[in-house]
Amino acid sequence: MRSNSFSALKQMKRRDFLKFCGATAAMMGLSELYVPKIAEAVTSAAKRPSVVWLTLSCDSGCTEMFIKARNPGPAELILDVLSVDYDDTIMAAAGDQAEENLKNAVGAGGFILVIEGGMPSKHGFGMIGGRDMLDIVKEAAPKAAAVVALGSCATNGGIQGARPNPSGLMSVSEVLSPMGIKNVNLPGCPADPKLLVGVVLNYLLFKKLPDLDDQGRPRMFYSKTVHEQCERRAYFEAGRFVEAFGTPEMEKGYCLYKMGCKGPLTYAPCPAIRYNNNVSWCIQAGAPCIGCLDMKWPDNFYPFYAQLKDIRFDGTTTTADNVGKALGAVTVAGIAVHATVTAVKSKSGRKGENN
Repeated sequence: MRSNSFSALKQMKRRDFLKFCGATAAMMGLSELYVPKIAEAVTSAAKRPSVVWLTLSCDSGCTEMFIKARNPGPAELILDVLSVDYDDTIMAAAGDQAEENLKNAVGAGGFILVIEGGMPSKHGFGMIGGRDMLDIVKEAAPKAAAVVALGSCATNGGIQGARPNPSGLMSVSEVLSPMGIKNVNLPGCPADPKLLVGVVLNYLLFKKLPDLDDQGRPRMFYSKTVHEQCERRAYFEAGRFVEAFGTPEMEKGYCLYKMGCKGPLTYAPCPAIRYNNNVSWCIQAGAPCIGCLDMKWPDNFYPFYAQLKDIRFDGTTTTADNVGKALGAVTVAGIAVHATVTAVKSKSGRKGENN
């Protein structure tokens, strides 16, 4: 799966290529000055790290996102941004040949190990080529230059790791931490491939993995809540909420907090990166956030459409019913203060003129 002598990204229209580099810089929280450096990193085949992609206990949703990605598309991702040397879902090889490819890739070492899905800790619940998924990861991870847990199934077990978790499914961190190996967590159901590209480009640009929070997530992606970035936040602050689906308030784009939106609790970049070729995301499409990019999803977020009891806002705890009143009072007080200060300055100015 390595790139040929031509670069798929280089064959993109220059405007589209620079747009991709600029969008990537913005997503990573970098200034426009980094656009030329990102362009150089992307188009330099010699610097592309080898990627081994293991698809374990999951629904392959992250792979689906990967192969359906646009700007860059799957061809650019595979041929230029990533040198995918093993991925049993998209590779041509199968059976013994595929297992031989995995053996060779792992044996070479120095690769980026992308793990999609969790690992059943009970023998026989998850196997590939007659081997337990858990054993495959324990063999490959120590030889990797970096390990990325991609998607909720890998970062916290996802749906199949939810209570009562009959297979004893473990997340990547639960498996690797006792081995002294630190991994990057990119939670999401599914995780957007742009997040993976951002991690890899950070590795290429700065020769290191991005700065991580205490849960192993890149701060550049997971430092703000969905609520902080939400396009409907103004309606929240005005106390205008959707009370039922299919209502005029729904059509007007009012806040979905009362419909069970978990945006105030979920640290995720969804409003910024969007999905479906950057066209939309859940809340824009009219669905409340269910917290699927949070590390504690789904156990701590169901029932998905149950309203949160309260919310922390500007250091205080309030409810949806009171938030409009509270913020309205703050706004009125702010206007009053501003008017008073303006009047004082005006009087001072006139006194100065008279003197």
